[in-house]
Amino acid sequence: MSFKIVREGKTEAQKISELNEQNKMLAGKPPKDIIYWALSIAEKPIITSSFGPFSASLLHAVTKQSPKINVLWVDTGYNTSQTYKYALGIIKQLNLNINIYVPKESVAYRDITLGIPSIEDPKHAIFTEQVKLEPFRRAMNIHKPDLWFTNIRKGQTAHRDNLDILSLSKDGILKVSPFYNYSDNDLKEYIQANQLPNETKYYDPTKQVSNRECGIHD
Repeated sequence: MSFKIVREGKTEAQKISELNEQNKMLAGKPPKDIIYWALSIAEKPIITSSFGPFSASLLHAVTKQSPKINVLWVDTGYNTSQTYKYALGIIKQLNLNINIYVPKESVAYRDITLGIPSIEDPKHAIFTEQVKLEPFRRAMNIHKPDLWFTNIRKGQTAHRDNLDILSLSKDGILKVSPFYNYSDNDLKEYIQANQLPNETKYYDPTKQVSNRECGIHD
């Protein structure tokens, strides 16, 4: 897959160097400018959302400039009732072009065959594959994006602290995180200023703790 920034045929060192230069160019720019730049180079951009805390910020900022962009949601089936109400509210308020992907097995079936293994249990990798990674790969294979808007931020996990506004996925897709340098307070201000909802009662069984990766952004 080719990009206007990171092109095929370049070495990994060249790609990283070019990405670093672009990150320097975007450093200090507001999210709306980062999004405008990203959309100008993308042919098939998508947004992914878990509808966790502060999800409305990215969804609002991107769809304000690209109302029909595909929004991908991997619904594990384990979300809280508050998360589902929050998601439905945002989908309606922002008129999202939502695409929902779910695991192949139901929660009831998995409760009998696997349950929710602890993160120390070797079976947790199987659980994560079933409820998050397989549906995510299926979604990406269907949409085949060249640019992926995410709401990852510095300070969330040790891994994310080593990323930047722009990064590359394991499959070489350009990931753009317009709010990468925003704190929780910055996002609260954005949400309040734009009259957006927020919900903090969120549960991700693949992470179980807030500072752990679920596998999608590893």
